[in-house]
Amino acid sequence: MKSLSIKTNNSENIDYLLNLLENLDTENTYFSCKTFKHYTNIIVHYLGSDLEHFYSAISDLLTCLVLDNLEHDILKKVIMHNYFYFDSFEICNVLKICEDILSDSDEFSFENRYNILFDIFYDYISAHNKLYLNGFLIFKSKKYYKYLENTIDVAVNKFIIEREYLEFISLLKLYINSHASSINLVSLYYNDSKPTLFDENNNIIDVKGDNFDMKYLSDISFSSNDYILNALLTLIPKKIIVHLSDSYIDDFINTLSLIFENRVTICK
Repeated sequence: MKSLSIKTNNSENIDYLLNLLENLDTENTYFSCKTFKHYTNIIVHYLGSDLEHFYSAISDLLTCLVLDNLEHDILKKVIMHNYFYFDSFEICNVLKICEDILSDSDEFSFENRYNILFDIFYDYISAHNKLYLNGFLIFKSKKYYKYLENTIDVAVNKFIIEREYLEFISLLKLYINSHASSINLVSLYYNDSKPTLFDENNNIIDVKGDNFDMKYLSDISFSSNDYILNALLTLIPKKIIVHLSDSYIDDFINTLSLIFENRVTICK
């Protein structure tokens, strides 16, 4: 007979585990729940001979518990510990980005996290009869915590880039709103290969010409979009009509819309 005592004092985790145990598809498995002063013990007894199947079933149950009930709080605690200088707003934003990454990323997929936790639980319960859930996650799940820390680092980098991008947009908005326009209308015929800027008389504007200094260009190597943006920030048109070669609005057009706001009209 194999017995395992799972100790926790979290009522939600207890209910979750009991519900899964009631629906556990493993013969010769029995469980009970006893509450003591500091912990509630969920005791599982297995009377069968296929221990590998039993260990797999319990490891799956515990892994699902962590991913469904605990991962959000673990992420938040790690963010608060590793990035203690973030305020509550920044922590919430990083946490949201983390959860988006964990939902959509192949690198930080549910399957990867599941496999890491499953192996950790399997190795432990096959050699031990007691599992203190909180302590186990802190001291025995270092590989899982490291995995989450890597996810958080990616999320923080993304958050900082987004914050700097929004600050950049805000500065440019302040600039154009405090300077007079030098032209009423420009049209941007936009495609990936050669975006072209026209004035209100349909004359091509030479965005690389001597009329434009390059004070708004910050990179060493400039793309066509960089020259277009530099020209628009120099001219500060009252109206910009963007003609798209297809219906796709990419990051550059989104950036123009954020900077120039209601001055921009997009024609698809």
